[in-house]
Amino acid sequence: MDSSLHINRKDDHVRYALDQHQTKKRNSFDDIRFVHQSIGRLRQDQIDLSTHWAGQKHDHPFYINAMTGGSPQTKLYNQQLAQVAAETGLAMAVGSISAALKNPQVADSFTIIRKENPHGFVLANLGPHHDLTNAEKAVDLIQANALQIHLNTAQEVVMPEGDRDFSTWKENIQKIVDHLSVPVIVKEVGFGMSRETIQELLDLGVQTIDLGGRGGTNFVQIENHRNDQFDFSSLTNWGQTSVESLLESLPFQDQVEILASGGIRDFLDVVKALALGARSCGIAGKFLHSVDQLGVEETIQWVEDWTIALKRTLLLLSCQSVDDLGKSDLLISGESYHWARLRQIDLQHLANRRAKQ
Repeated sequence: MDSSLHINRKDDHVRYALDQHQTKKRNSFDDIRFVHQSIGRLRQDQIDLSTHWAGQKHDHPFYINAMTGGSPQTKLYNQQLAQVAAETGLAMAVGSISAALKNPQVADSFTIIRKENPHGFVLANLGPHHDLTNAEKAVDLIQANALQIHLNTAQEVVMPEGDRDFSTWKENIQKIVDHLSVPVIVKEVGFGMSRETIQELLDLGVQTIDLGGRGGTNFVQIENHRNDQFDFSSLTNWGQTSVESLLESLPFQDQVEILASGGIRDFLDVVKALALGARSCGIAGKFLHSVDQLGVEETIQWVEDWTIALKRTLLLLSCQSVDDLGKSDLLISGESYHWARLRQIDLQHLANRRAKQ
């Protein structure tokens, strides 16, 4: 691919993603409610928000998810996001490093992250069409603590210059999981996962999965804006929502670390995702919009405010830890409930998790 086309594509992604995050939209997390219990049991100073995934303890149950890199404009965004991560201690994933592997001139849009955040937990990112050699290069480029492999068939199909050959994906994933020196997270880019996909990934040895549900940045919409040959608007609602994907993951949550992303709008959505079994929540568009509109300092303040709000919400639920949220009483309604019924998902898994804790 021509390097100028690649740079323009990265900038297009950012521009359209920012446009999508102008308003708070209803999404699947509105189908989840907690049952309020009036008698409290804890003090706020007893609340522990830490969680563990990809071989590391994390002090926050949310992180900056993959979004950008590969152009001068996106270098600035990655620099700002890295400054937020360094100040708050949040884990941070970068956008696909394939741009830097093809064009070393844009590598600084990724390496800036380590310059700004030399001691943080940073995740490299590549598509599954890359082999083990490229995975090693991506990790080395930013001294990454882990690698995300993003699954984006729907995006590629709509993207005018997208890939049309997915035949090597499983083989590449397995080799990378088996031989890479750092943990591997396989993530969707916003179309959710089914239990069949989760089982396939487990069979490949994947130990951490980011479900990447529908509800956040919509890459079908983004790529359709860029596509002047076909109209793929009919695919705008393709895939599973974040809640539907979490429900699909219920039978596997004792076998694999589940991360939730896609449409996390506020601290309460984080709590709901954790109560449904996620170890942590990845947030991309909201962080991008915040540094773009508010700057680094106000974004840091927002992270600190969320941290306080999360502690108080766990206090409200009498949950001392993230794991304790599995014991909370919740109700599932609307489209999420109907999805569970149609897919014959046994919601008893939720009750079983509560009974074990």
